[in-house]
Amino acid sequence: MALKTKPFDVAEYLETQEDIKTFLQDAAEGTPEEFIHALNTAARAMGMTEVAKKAGVTRASLYKSLSDEGNPQFSTISKVTKALGCKLAVA
Repeated sequence: MALKTKPFDVAEYLETQEDIKTFLQDAAEGTPEEFIHALNTAARAMGMTEVAKKAGVTRASLYKSLSDEGNPQFSTISKVTKALGCKLAVA
């Protein structure tokens, strides 16, 4: 009997605003690509449609911007971060 597994998706475990905040804080210590990937994960956890609406962008453009091939502008990153209930800061 073969063991069946499914890919791990951290988005399934980001259940609260605090979870998302902590996740993004940790990701901010990595590379820009890792942070964008984390934004994608957090947006999926909250719901892409809801995040896109709050950020004032279309759902399709949000998926494209935050994809592995995407190269979002800083304004998009800022809007998505705010839509996720967080803010960017320099310390």
